[in-house]
Amino acid sequence: MQAKPSIMNIAPYVGGESKASPASGRVIKLSSNEGAFGVPKGVKEAIQRYADTAHRYPDGGCIELRSALGLKYGIDPAHIVCGAGSDEIISFLCQAYVSPRDEVIYSRHGFLMYPISTQVAGGIPVPVPEQELRADLQAMLSAVTDKTKIIFLANPNNPTGSYLNSAELRAFLMSLPKHILLVLDSAYAEFVTAPDYSAGHEFVSDFGNVVVTRTFSKIYGMGGVRLGWGHCPPDIADVLNRVRGPFNVSSLAQVCGIAALGEAQFIADSQAHNTFWRERASEALTQAGLRVYPSQGNFLLVSFGTAEKAESCRLALKDQGIILRQMGAYGLSECLRISIGHPEEMEIAISTLTAYMNNS
Repeated sequence: MQAKPSIMNIAPYVGGESKASPASGRVIKLSSNEGAFGVPKGVKEAIQRYADTAHRYPDGGCIELRSALGLKYGIDPAHIVCGAGSDEIISFLCQAYVSPRDEVIYSRHGFLMYPISTQVAGGIPVPVPEQELRADLQAMLSAVTDKTKIIFLANPNNPTGSYLNSAELRAFLMSLPKHILLVLDSAYAEFVTAPDYSAGHEFVSDFGNVVVTRTFSKIYGMGGVRLGWGHCPPDIADVLNRVRGPFNVSSLAQVCGIAALGEAQFIADSQAHNTFWRERASEALTQAGLRVYPSQGNFLLVSFGTAEKAESCRLALKDQGIILRQMGAYGLSECLRISIGHPEEMEIAISTLTAYMNNS
């Protein structure tokens, strides 16, 4: 059976490694930007309660979850669409708005699911070069053609950690043609400490051609549960609700999401932890002779100068049970990405990497 050519041209997404076989038996996974502390206590309790109702179909409209999200963020719940991770919202948008040969613009080192979802829809991904690993908004505007349908912009961006401030985004939107959809992927918004940052929700109502995507996979520690959402103008929410499956978000994901939104102290503690260790790790690795790019996420992008040096380090640390993320698929083969784990993991990772650099 012959698949569509656009599908066969896709390089499948490969997540961060999870397994190693070190002599110590200890494995420290810092390859997937997962929450450092797992899920909050309230989410664990919700998972236990869920067992009694697992035989029931979920609420297809995610009514209670959307209501809780609307209350937390000051958004009309009717403008929220939920998905099995924010990447499902990205997929819905491409299915709904991208026809064969349409173009979708994204930043060169942006999330790999942008070009993949575009190709699934038959569209043409258009990567735009960055400036110092930061999205070049003027270059993105210059890349717009009469075939452009969507621009994907992660803010802050994974894997570079860079961000765009609110004023830059507003100026960009003022220049962007109104028939082109800007998707602001704010998956890492909770980790940002920059005072001029905005997750972008105000742009949805201000401009009408903006969708903001959010996730429970990062700071809420729910990557395995699969839950994300999009804040959309009402006409786009209506379209996405026609595209999504009738039960695309499981009951488990919905009850966990509602519970997670009530865990304010867990979020505050996680934010403080991430800020502290992001700075400490950056300073230590810089002192070890590595280039560490500024980050507003829960990870650091670290350059070793060459792809060979980066891979040698990755394999050496993997032998000691420390798993880091290789960046070749993002066009950054000279770099490794290091997620922020819990304190013991960070101490071991920093000391092991420093020792490697001192001995190499």
